[in-house]
Amino acid sequence: MCSLTHLRPLSCAASAAASRLVPYPPDLVKWVTREGGFVHRALEIAQLGSSNGLGIVAKEQIPRGTDLIVLPHHLPLRFTTLEHDPLLHHLARQIPEELWAMKLGLKLLQERAKVGSFWWPYISNLPETYTVPIFFPGEDIKNLHYAPLLHQVNKRCRFLLDFEQEVKRALVSVKPDSHPFGGQEVDASSLGWAMSAVSSRAFRLYGEKDQNGDRVHLPMMLPLIDMCNHSFNPNARIVQQEDTSSMKMQVKVVAETAIKEDDPLLLCYGCLNNDFFLLDYGFVMHSNPYDCIELKYDGALLDAASTAAGVSSPNFSAPAPWQQLILSQLNLFGETPDLKVSLGGQETVEGRLVAALRIVLSSNMETVQKYDLSTLQSLDVEAPLGVANDIAVFRTLIALCVIALEHFPTKIMDDESLLKQGASGSTELAIQYRIQKKCVIIDVMKNLSRRVKLLSSKETATAEG
Repeated sequence: MCSLTHLRPLSCAASAAASRLVPYPPDLVKWVTREGGFVHRALEIAQLGSSNGLGIVAKEQIPRGTDLIVLPHHLPLRFTTLEHDPLLHHLARQIPEELWAMKLGLKLLQERAKVGSFWWPYISNLPETYTVPIFFPGEDIKNLHYAPLLHQVNKRCRFLLDFEQEVKRALVSVKPDSHPFGGQEVDASSLGWAMSAVSSRAFRLYGEKDQNGDRVHLPMMLPLIDMCNHSFNPNARIVQQEDTSSMKMQVKVVAETAIKEDDPLLLCYGCLNNDFFLLDYGFVMHSNPYDCIELKYDGALLDAASTAAGVSSPNFSAPAPWQQLILSQLNLFGETPDLKVSLGGQETVEGRLVAALRIVLSSNMETVQKYDLSTLQSLDVEAPLGVANDIAVFRTLIALCVIALEHFPTKIMDDESLLKQGASGSTELAIQYRIQKKCVIIDVMKNLSRRVKLLSSKETATAEG
């Protein structure tokens, strides 16, 4: 095969096509089975619609509990302390933990460049390009319209540009036979390809045992398994178990439910918000129950929201000393507070924000001090500081949602119109992403409005009684 006897360039094309690294890669199913793995006879690799790429599909019904794919210990691609390349370890130490995918990405790049790599049949099946925002054109990065994600995208891009220089400095005097990437130049684009390949496909599983005999979590790329798409209602799950013949860990995919003919295999990648899905995987989940909006706890902003909501004399900018003390316990006041708060997700409103509003909008220190922080943070506890207090809290939060919506330069109907006009690729993803963020805010407003209506009716009933 020519792919095993010629150097393979590490450049990453900026094409929008969802092609694989080589036009006709080796058969991945045959490779896995040839190397001692197992693939259920009813499974095949297939195209899943026009925009979902390749996936694994059942050709016939498969019962619940069936082993679908089994990978022996040597098939997953991992980067461990047992690697014998000191230069690769040196480079890995320069990578911050939050960008863990880049560490395994170095190993992936090394194997991609290596002639005759054991993992070439797998690597050649990887996508040539990824739809993550670091590869968006500048205009589509701006089109995300959401500052926290823009910050993360810019942070990753800056890291890749800086790390490119770090890699070049480390390789400048390396002899060709010691070069970890086969003598090829490694740039920010190829580093970004490798990081994206890992972040979108790797699973954190139990790796080798540490000095205490405990298995540590380790990112692994799982050939074939990583072609399973995501769902919050998966029909399959990953299981690790010890192979009785070799006493080494093997990775299995097991049917979580009965799988119908023509159904794709679906795994849950995690209970993640759309920031993570887009940053790491390159897609957006519609009606994601874990999606949320990040805000800054800002006294002036909350005063403005509270005033707009009709609350008289809010004092978020200058809370009383006793309120400051409780806010500091919530880590929202003091020398090094954590001022990031969120709306949406499983909580609807982050508990710290709920508690802070209840406290600051109450003037009765004795009443507040009767309750612990967990009670004050819970929306499930109805009006601990009184009905009027909770109504003021919810109205302030609704006004905060209105302000958050106004920060987006477009409305949902504008975005939907752009999609109907035929936006595609990264532009379509950016628009879908910001639509979902706005939907989160609107859903929170609806939830809070129902709570206000319910409390108001109770307040009226009490007054009439």
